[in-house]
Amino acid sequence: MILPRQRDPRFITLRRGGRLQDADHHRLALWAADCAQHVLPFFEAACPDDDRPRRAIDLARAWTRGEATMTQARTAAGHANAAAPAPQFLNERQDDPRPAGADGMAESDSAAVDV
Repeated sequence: MILPRQRDPRFITLRRGGRLQDADHHRLALWAADCAQHVLPFFEAACPDDDRPRRAIDLARAWTRGEATMTQARTAAGHANAAAPAPQFLNERQDDPRPAGADGMAESDSAAVDV
């Protein structure tokens, strides 16, 4: 898990015992959507048929406008995270739709693994 055991109360909403107010939560979501939108063309060039990141961005923005539920936006974000290709994929040929290591470990990684 990425989150620490002790979460920062500044990033926990008021209704869950934290200090984050709704307006600030919406601002953070819009900031995250803007950041993701900025790099979306790189993902779409590599995976043109995968709309999960774009859908997550759209749902995050819709949530800030009250047009989607938090559950919808959070679920879409989880699916978008799952769409992220393996780091090796970024160095491989862009016309190969398979993620790096789809048929096993990449050669460059085999020396780094200590078994």
